Amino acid sequence: MELRQLKYFIEVARLEHFSMAAETLHVAQSALSRQIGLLEKELGVELFEREGRNVKLTLIGKAFAAQAVIALKAMDNATQLVEEYLDPERGTIRIGFPSSIASSTLPTIISAFKKGYPDVRFHLRQGSYKFLTEGIKNREIDLAFIGPVPASDPDLHSDILFSEPFVALVPETHSLAAKGSIPLYELDKDSFVLYPEGFVLRKIAVDACHQAGFRPFVPFEGEDLDAIKGLVSAGIGVTLLPETTLFENMPRGTVLLKISHPEVKRTVGVIIPKSRQLSPSEKLFYEFVLDYFRHIPLWL
Repeated sequence: MELRQLKYFIEVARLEHFSMAAETLHVAQSALSRQIGLLEKELGVELFEREGRNVKLTLIGKAFAAQAVIALKAMDNATQLVEEYLDPERGTIRIGFPSSIASSTLPTIISAFKKGYPDVRFHLRQGSYKFLTEGIKNREIDLAFIGPVPASDPDLHSDILFSEPFVALVPETHSLAAKGSIPLYELDKDSFVLYPEGFVLRKIAVDACHQAGFRPFVPFEGEDLDAIKGLVSAGIGVTLLPETTLFENMPRGTVLLKISHPEVKRTVGVIIPKSRQLSPSEKLFYEFVLDYFRHIPLWL
């Protein structure tokens, strides 16, 4: 069985058409058909059912295709790893991140890194706290920015980059808008706009309200950070957000209020797997990130 045969097989399975697959692969249709025939002969099964000019996977063909995709992905990863060892400044890094660092922190880091290593490529994946931690464990993500940083997870190595306070975002028409700083209990009569249950930023906000002595009324929920800000801007309610989510990104018609009591904050950091070594490109970026934040005290 040849790697070429697997690639041909996957392309035919994807397009369900030999001539279209041959055109995509830039090979003669006769050569493609011959290689698929040799693969079927070696396996001793038919992988495709012919239906005129089209083909469909047989039952065993579907099962084989699922494993062939995994095998090809493993080969691609292995090839990429070798290429990166030869030149770590040309690799690809899969980075995970939450929406709360998407507008300021992440672009700043990547922009600074690209100035020194312009040929490194990034595959960015945004997701929830659980998505990020599970993505690292399942090797779907190489490195993830996260907040708060996991306190203890046997499968993850964590580094805290900085800590930041939460602030209240209120409409400019709010009765407290001119105060600048408030104890959190002063918002106990307000409607809150928060992330849904299960989101870590929701938990931090609700826990802070409980600590301030009240249970927040949350009639509005949203998974999108900009949507939450927009609802506050429209006068729908108030919210609690990490301060960096508002850096140079304050929606019109809103006011930021610092929280004097209780202290509401989170750590922001980076997580990598404990179960495997980072590739050269990943290690290059990881060490850059750690060094970058050591020299920027304004984040602390």
